[in-house]
Amino acid sequence: MDANIATPAALIGDPVRAAMLQALQDGRAQPAGALAWAAGVSAQAASNHLSKLVEGGLLAVEREGRHRYYRLASAEVAHAIEALSAIAAPVRSLEIPRSPKARALREARCCYGHLAGRLGVKVAQALEEQDLLRPADGKLYAVTEAGTAWFAELGVEVAALASPRGVARQCLDWTERRHHLAGPLGVKLLDAMTARGWLAQAPQGRAVRLTPEGARELRARLGVDLDDDGRVAA
Repeated sequence: MDANIATPAALIGDPVRAAMLQALQDGRAQPAGALAWAAGVSAQAASNHLSKLVEGGLLAVEREGRHRYYRLASAEVAHAIEALSAIAAPVRSLEIPRSPKARALREARCCYGHLAGRLGVKVAQALEEQDLLRPADGKLYAVTEAGTAWFAELGVEVAALASPRGVARQCLDWTERRHHLAGPLGVKLLDAMTARGWLAQAPQGRAVRLTPEGARELRARLGVDLDDDGRVAA
């Protein structure tokens, strides 16, 4: 039986829903408010459109605490939107200008004792790419044998950690809309990086700064992508 393309075509064909889908092309999950802004509609109207996109299988929704984040449901959806985007007009960017304080928080910050922000996401991605962590069910990370050895080099004994919610968890970053490492392992990693002088805590607030030594170590140990000034590459 031929696929019924009318349903997804009708969903994509609405200008508001099309704008939302285009805004999610970078792979990050976004809250309804950000997608409403991108599409130029009210929060209530956005909620209605998002429900239709989820029901139609074009979007997936993820809960993080009280918040709900939306992302493209599959690679096939992303390919379809990308193909249509080649002949489409641009939509409003979700990158709203930020204050210096907000930019610092986005770069790197403490989130309930673990590393968050762009740096936290980059570290988590590098740990996955080197097969030190593996995504697992229930928004957890499984620590591989190689990962256990890697953390031990930093003085973090994975076997000694315990939590009813999991030793290593995936936490959806509120600025990057991708996951960083949370749970007891995330807390111990931040402690180890700070103790070694890789990170420096801001005098006030939750922002942290990557030091030159930290930049060298993260490049050498994990291949974390940094620019010439040691800042996290976008």
